[in-house]
Amino acid sequence: MKDLKGKVAVITGAASGFGRELAILCAGEGMKLVLADIDEKNLPGTVALLPPGTPSISVKCDVSKAESVDALANETYAKFGKAHLLFNNAGVSPVGPAWSATLADWQWTIGVNLMGVVHGVRSFVPRMLEQKDACHVVNTASVAGLISVPGSSVYCVTKHSVVTLSECLHYDLQLFKASVGVSVLCPAFVNTGIKDSERNRPADLSGTNPLGKPFEKLMRKAVESGRISAADVARITLEGVKAGRFYILTHPKIKGSIEMRLQDILQDRTPTNMVPGPA
Repeated sequence: MKDLKGKVAVITGAASGFGRELAILCAGEGMKLVLADIDEKNLPGTVALLPPGTPSISVKCDVSKAESVDALANETYAKFGKAHLLFNNAGVSPVGPAWSATLADWQWTIGVNLMGVVHGVRSFVPRMLEQKDACHVVNTASVAGLISVPGSSVYCVTKHSVVTLSECLHYDLQLFKASVGVSVLCPAFVNTGIKDSERNRPADLSGTNPLGKPFEKLMRKAVESGRISAADVARITLEGVKAGRFYILTHPKIKGSIEMRLQDILQDRTPTNMVPGPA
C-alpha cells in the first residue's frame, strides 16, 4: 500500500475530524473516495476541501446498522469496482460513572464504536480478499483502548474491543496468507467533533448518564487542549499505512501509561489511575 494513486479509499465518519482530514490526504495521493457519515449535511464540506476533479461519492451511512454498511459496500463496488483502503472511523463518546451509564449509552456507543467496525469488516473484507489486490483496513480505536480512563467506561469498553478485534483480524488474515493489512489507530486527546457527538444521537437512545456533566466538562477541556490536530493524526495514520504499521499511536508520551497498566497486570497490582477525574 505504498502507492495509493488510483486506488479507492472508503472513509466512515468523513464529515468531520479525522475522517475529513483523511479524505483530504487520500485525495492528495490521487485516490478515489467514498465518503460516508450519518451527518449527511456536513459531507459537502469535506468534498469542498478536496482537489478539483477528485473522483468521489458521498453516502449517508449509519454504521451501527449492518444493512447500512452493506449498502455502503454495494455503492462503493457499483461505482468504483474495488475498495483498497477502508477506514472504520466513525465514533461517539458518552461519559460518566459506570454504574449510572444508561442502557441507551451502551446501545448507542457499542452500535457505533464497536459494531460499526464489525460491520465494516464483514461488508468489505470478503470482497477485498476476492480482489487479490493489496488492501488495508484501519480501525479507529483510541488510547482508551489500551488504558482505562475514569468516567469513560462505556467508551473504553468499545475501544478495547476494537483493539482486540483488530489484532484478531490481523492474525486471521495472516493465517489465510491474505494481501490485506490491518492497522489500529490509537490517538489520545485531539480537538475533533467527537466532543459534540451527542448531536448525532438517535432520539430513541436519548437517555444520557445522569452523573455525566462533570466528566463532560473535563473531557471537553482535555479535547480542546489537545496539541496534535486532526490533520496531524491523519498524516501519521497514512504514514503508518504505507509503512505497514499495526499499532498507530499518535501521542508517544502515552506509552508510559500503557506500560504502567501492563506492569500493574504483570505484578498483580491494583490499577494505577494516571488520569484525574473531575474536582
